[in-house]
Amino acid sequence: MLHDVLDDSRNVLVPHVIKGETIIEAQVEHRSRATGDVVMTPHLDLDTLIWPRNEPGPAFDTPIAEIVDFLVDVGKALNFDRNPHLQEAAARNARFGTLGARILENCYRDIARFFDRDAIEAEAAEALGSLEAVDGWRARTVRGRTVHIRAFPPRIVHILAGNAPIVPPISIVRGAISKGVHLLKMPSNDLFTATALLRTLADVGPSHPVTRSFSAAYWRGGNERIESNIFRSQYYDKLVVWGGDAAVRHAMKYVAPGFEVVSFDPKVSISLIGREAFASEKTLANVAAAGAADVVAFNQDACSCARFQFVEGSAEEVDAYCQKLVDAMGRESRYGAGRDGPTPPAPVLEELDMLGMLEPIYRVFGTPDGSGMVVRSSEPVAFNPGGKLVNVVAVPTLSDAIAHVTVATQSVGIYPPTRIAALRDGLASAGVQRITALGGIHAGRFGGMPHDGGWPVHRMMHWVVAESGVEG
Repeated sequence: MLHDVLDDSRNVLVPHVIKGETIIEAQVEHRSRATGDVVMTPHLDLDTLIWPRNEPGPAFDTPIAEIVDFLVDVGKALNFDRNPHLQEAAARNARFGTLGARILENCYRDIARFFDRDAIEAEAAEALGSLEAVDGWRARTVRGRTVHIRAFPPRIVHILAGNAPIVPPISIVRGAISKGVHLLKMPSNDLFTATALLRTLADVGPSHPVTRSFSAAYWRGGNERIESNIFRSQYYDKLVVWGGDAAVRHAMKYVAPGFEVVSFDPKVSISLIGREAFASEKTLANVAAAGAADVVAFNQDACSCARFQFVEGSAEEVDAYCQKLVDAMGRESRYGAGRDGPTPPAPVLEELDMLGMLEPIYRVFGTPDGSGMVVRSSEPVAFNPGGKLVNVVAVPTLSDAIAHVTVATQSVGIYPPTRIAALRDGLASAGVQRITALGGIHAGRFGGMPHDGGWPVHRMMHWVVAESGVEG
């Protein structure tokens, strides 16, 4: 199987999957933004990227129980050691991505978890009220009147992000639950995960309605010839976009009556660490390890990665935490690179050089060698920390940190977790979408939880009401 996309000395072949059929043709040349390599894709026939509205999608009337069973079977086929598509994707993305081969392989080994039965059923039931909500028209009595409501299958284009290979499995599971038809636009920094999964669907059930409900293709983002022709309400209901500010703003230009955007837009995550962390040296080391886990996963490139940590304590205590945090960031973890990680970009390093000359107001811990860095301050720094850099901000109380929370704050890890109850209302009011124990941001399980302040599957559906009569 690997020989299908092996390159010659210059080119890499990127497969497309169109309505369940794999296409491997070197017809269109692209230049990788990450490596400069030439990548070749099949020619895009725009007519094949849509499902006609006058025909039901392949899975529109497939019972949800059958869809869940199929997804569970797909999960069994996603065993990394036996799945050549995942192996191929891991090898290819190690070349084009930034996570490194070990972390990528761990990500691919964990993908099957998204296809666990309890995760799929929870994702459907919690978003829609019941697992059967997508199985047809349901009679409801509303103010004494009987109506029929259906969560009708949608038609969606998904603009995927490439900072972590968990976006395609989440999108596929949610899309399958919806029974809709879905076009996955692959990102330039992950050209292989989506098709690896769809090829696995085709291996398990080549003619299954879910398999035929998905396509995955690559084109350079912003290609007007492609996007202006298919991002239309005559073909699709919604555009689900993951990614940075530029990607979301670009997607918004296509909003029109009957065509809306569901955005998982760029976020920043933080940590709140109470003075209880300084109860003992052992406690402080454990808290620092938990704090590091929330920073370093996926090279600190995911929205869920902490970039700011607010710590209660004296100057000496906070500095002691910073040193232990740097030490912990340099240790290898399942999704963390250890000492072989990224470094802050050059403009940020210049900022750190200047701040380092302003001790004791600021203090910089660590060196730009890939093991991690910390800048301690009394107010958040003006730049966005990244490249395995975290800003530790000393605060009198954790409630003072809420002043620095905005609607762009995604996840908050808190130590000790017993203080979550006292902080959660203030954090939610300021705009936070997820609150968890410190160290638990990347340990959460997929299925049945809100995402970015809403229930994605609920937002994806086309909700229709049929009224059988008129009031007298």
